[in-house]
Parts: sequence; C-alpha cells; structure tokens
Amino acid sequence: MVPTIPAKSASAKTATPDAVRPHTGESLLALKRRAGKINRQLAKAYPYAHAELDFRNAFELVVATVLSAQTTDVRVNQTTPALFARYPDARALAEANVAELETMIQPTGFFRAKTRSLISLATRIVDEYDGVVPGRLDDLVTLAGVGRKTANVVLGNAFGIPGITVDTHFIRLAQRFGWTESKDPVRIEADVGGLIPKAEWTMLSHRVVFHGRRVCHARKPACGACPVATLCPSYGEGETDPVKAKKLLKYELAPGNEDLLARMLGDVSRAAEYRREAQLLARQGVSSGPEPGPAAPGTDLP
Repeated sequence: MVPTIPAKSASAKTATPDAVRPHTGESLLALKRRAGKINRQLAKAYPYAHAELDFRNAFELVVATVLSAQTTDVRVNQTTPALFARYPDARALAEANVAELETMIQPTGFFRAKTRSLISLATRIVDEYDGVVPGRLDDLVTLAGVGRKTANVVLGNAFGIPGITVDTHFIRLAQRFGWTESKDPVRIEADVGGLIPKAEWTMLSHRVVFHGRRVCHARKPACGACPVATLCPSYGEGETDPVKAKKLLKYELAPGNEDLLARMLGDVSRAAEYRREAQLLARQGVSSGPEPGPAAPGTDLP
C-alpha cells in the first residue's frame, strides 16, 4: 500500500498554533496527533527499546556517555567493565593516573581529550557534589564533556526524569517526520517536546534512535519495511520495494536474526542481555552479520 502523505501548503507562512505548518501542511493539532501515532507505532515495533550503553548507576552512565562521543556503543561497552572495576566511583576516577586511564579508554578514540574530561568531571562531582552525580540538568551541564544530550541521557535513564536525547539519529528522524525544520538540537528538543507528552520523552528518544539505527538510515532508509511509513511525509526517500527494503534492515531486524528478534520480543525485560550476547557472539565470529564499524563523526551507533 502506498502511504498517504500529508499535503504541503504553499500558502502557509506562519507557524502560530492555529496556522498550517509550512513544512508539512498540517495544523498544530494534526501534527500532534500524527506525532502521537508515530510514537505509539514505534512503541509497538520496539517494545524492547532501551539505553544501549551498559551501566549500573548514574556515575557509570555519565562516564559511558562521555566515552561514546565519536565511537560506537558496542566499543564503549567493551571498554567500561575493566574501567569501572578499576575506577568504581567519582573519587577513584578523580585520582586516576592519566597515562593508565588513557590506555584503558584508548579503544574509544580521542582518548586524551576524554581522559581530561573524565578526570575533570569526576573532580567536580567530588568537590561540588560530595561524590554524587547531580540530578539536575543545570548542574550536569557544568561537568566537563557533558552537554544537554548527555545530561538528558543521564536524567532519563538514571534518575527517571523525562528528557529528549537529541543525537544525529534523532535530528534526522525528527526532520523526516516533519516534527521540526531546525538543525539546532536545543530547538529540536523544544519542538518535539511540544508535540509529545513529557512522560514519554525518554522512551520516545530510545524508540526514535532504535528506528534510526535499524530502519531509517541516513543514506538509504528502508521505507518499504518501515512501521510508520503511512505516517511519514518523507516516505519515498529510500527503498520502497518491501523485499529490497527488508535487506537494508540492521541488527535484530536484519534477515538471519529472526531468533534474536523473537527472544527480544518474547522477554522484553532481558532484551539488553540478549543484545549483549549477540554482540559477543559476533565478535567471536559465531553470529550472522558483521559487527558495526567505527561511527562517522557526530554519530552514535550501537
């Protein structure tokens, strides 16, 4: 079935609450309704969506998120077990030997800059917050290497405080969905936040990022295998033939990974565990499909 794409309006010039949105030809109410439908469809498609960085507490998450810049979550998850065994809290990390820490995190890239950031943020956590990661955005963004994106990751996943994580996947999909015309992360966060209830922000972020990594790729989105195709004004930018589109799917949705997908759907609470097992098998050459390579600058792949 060919999706019905929202018509565009050439006459709309303003974006007041009752006006037609120039980029989609929808009223604000219609845009909110469509955004809500997309969120619900993504929730059905990815009931197992979760933070793909492994962590046990706020300290581990903020460190892992800083390490994830310009590399893959897979690489970070390979690095952090030994790192946290050596430096289990902010006090230990603040006193880290620079050369030793650089060696431990070297696989994540930009290790000298990241080492400086980690020691600096750990020192501030100790000096200003008595060794405890703060639970306020205004405080988190004062830590070295922590911007709004990282702060929202930590707030949403370690503190249960809703936040929208605007990474490159989220930017791309928010624009394709017609939720925003902006390229500025802060503006995108505000635009999308006005369309989706606050309680949904953290899980929306996971769902959109999951969808971007698996289906709605930057260069060649799999439109013909997309669960929100009928709601997307950008349908047709990628492969629309269902058979060809299915071959473009990645990770648990990729052809040959049906068993992994069934396990993740069958026990959502253990989806992260199954994902880690599959990644380990991939590194050992047992699982189908290649392990993801290095991320391009500005990306944050699993």
